[in-house]
Amino acid sequence: MREEIVLQHRMKRLSDAVQQLVFVGPALLFFCLIVLVPFLMSFYYSLTDWNGVTTRVVWAGLSNFKRILLEDSEFRNAFWFTARYTLAAVVFANAVGFTLALLLTQPLKTRNVLRTVFFLPNVIAGLLLGFIWSFIFVKGFAAIGEWTGIGFFKLPWLGTASTAFWGMVIVSVWQMAGYLMVIYIAAMMNMPRELIEAAKIDGAGRWKMLRSIIVPLVMPAFTVCLFLTLSWSFKVFDLNLSLTKGGPFGSTESVALNIYKEAFQNNRYGLGTAKSLIFFVVVATVTTLQVIYTKRKEVEV
Repeated sequence: MREEIVLQHRMKRLSDAVQQLVFVGPALLFFCLIVLVPFLMSFYYSLTDWNGVTTRVVWAGLSNFKRILLEDSEFRNAFWFTARYTLAAVVFANAVGFTLALLLTQPLKTRNVLRTVFFLPNVIAGLLLGFIWSFIFVKGFAAIGEWTGIGFFKLPWLGTASTAFWGMVIVSVWQMAGYLMVIYIAAMMNMPRELIEAAKIDGAGRWKMLRSIIVPLVMPAFTVCLFLTLSWSFKVFDLNLSLTKGGPFGSTESVALNIYKEAFQNNRYGLGTAKSLIFFVVVATVTTLQVIYTKRKEVEV
């Protein structure tokens, strides 16, 4: 009897293993081939002087990293721009998305239509979005400025470093805010109604309710939204390429665009891979610290 139970247990474990292999195996295989193996190979290529094409790979050791950290001013400038852009985009995108969520959880007749309208920019590809807004900044704003005489529309939006920076921030916020709005709305819809009603009965004002009840209760949504916007903003590439191409004079070149140019235009694949590893470490560290910090701020209901 005991042997039969042991045999049945082994057969069940074998059946579970086969099911996992059948259903999870293909996805795991492709993940390894497409993500894990190239990531591990990048450690090797970052230590070489390779142009990405020939079979001749010259060992360079840590010289690529020394060159990046000590000599490559373009990479440092790209990192500084990316950090400033990320800070501005994360703050304004989350502020706009949260504000829209607050407004569109009110009993408005058109709130479903408005939610759709604000979410639509997120479905437009970054390259296409950049080309559209490039036309708006250069042609559309200029025409509005001539018609109305408002100085805001007469600015050379893609012509100077400061205006091009804020132009990228504006487009990014316009694209991301609708997606963040949906996450915040979902969190607000799941808040316990009894807490809201109790606060109203106790005489809590709108600001007190927002600061002491709504924000703590939707903190898990803040964790998700901050993580998403941090990673999206740090890795910005397509919007940067199509909107400003890193100009004027490299003042709006993101780290991702700098790595792309280094590897595929300058044919210094080893140096580009070393830059990407440094970039990966920085982004992973920042996002991990953000998640740890905001997780600690979450409250249990």
